[in-house]
Amino acid sequence: MAVSADADFKTRLQNWIPKLVLSPSIAMMTVFVYGFILFSVYLSFTDSRILPTFGWVGWENYDKLWRLSHWETSLINMGIFASLYIVICTCIGLGLAIFLDQKIRGEGLLRPIYLYPMALSFIVTGTAWKWFLDPGIGLENVMQTWGWESFEFDWIKDRNFAIYTVVLAAVWQTSGFVMAMFLAGLRGIDNEILRAAQMDGASNWNLYRRIIIPQLRPAFLSAFVILSHLAIKTFDLVIALTGGGPGRATELPATFMYSYTFTRNQMGIGAASATIMLMTIAAIMIPYLYAELREKR
Repeated sequence: MAVSADADFKTRLQNWIPKLVLSPSIAMMTVFVYGFILFSVYLSFTDSRILPTFGWVGWENYDKLWRLSHWETSLINMGIFASLYIVICTCIGLGLAIFLDQKIRGEGLLRPIYLYPMALSFIVTGTAWKWFLDPGIGLENVMQTWGWESFEFDWIKDRNFAIYTVVLAAVWQTSGFVMAMFLAGLRGIDNEILRAAQMDGASNWNLYRRIIIPQLRPAFLSAFVILSHLAIKTFDLVIALTGGGPGRATELPATFMYSYTFTRNQMGIGAASATIMLMTIAAIMIPYLYAELREKR
């Protein structure tokens, strides 16, 4: 009986130890992540300014937010940035994955080179590209020093082109990660299907168009969800690269939220913009997670 009791106690202890070890992390995540998300949503319905207050104003902050031209500007910039960022990253990532899937020499060297930018923080990327694109010390200055005196590349100072410098930096950092997702998808395709198609006389173009790329649908979906999420919450890259300027040429919803919350002392409006960003991300993530769960069943 004593041996049986000891065995039962050890079994219960083994079952409880993982829960006890994880419980502090779960509790902290619940409070400091989900708790503060709910608190931010609550603040969006209050008259909070410099500090949180509890004067309920209902939808007033959302009404003010949608009347602000600065918010409209940030949404337009987001539309330009997100569409170009997602499309270019997807195309470059797919192209690099197909290139590496040809079993080329040096694949083991090229893969980490392409993936390396993703290991950097967005602050580092933004700072490096700011130096590279600065007309005084970057590419324009180097080309003019080498003798091409008519060369100009001042997009970072131009209100009409500054948003595209953010796209350049973001694509450089993320396209290697997208490549890794597509490469994993390519390596998971059954070679027997490809051999059968080749025996039937399918050209490489038709092979990719009709067989390979359609089977990469999960990779395309995952890339879209991840890139959309990164685009919506882009903040540190813009701050390091352009600071939201020149003027408001590169202001995005995340930088708008920070500006109105901590610089303009309009915490209620800042919380409302943050809530809209949260809802946008949720509208992308929830259908994706639902589809994944349905496939697993």
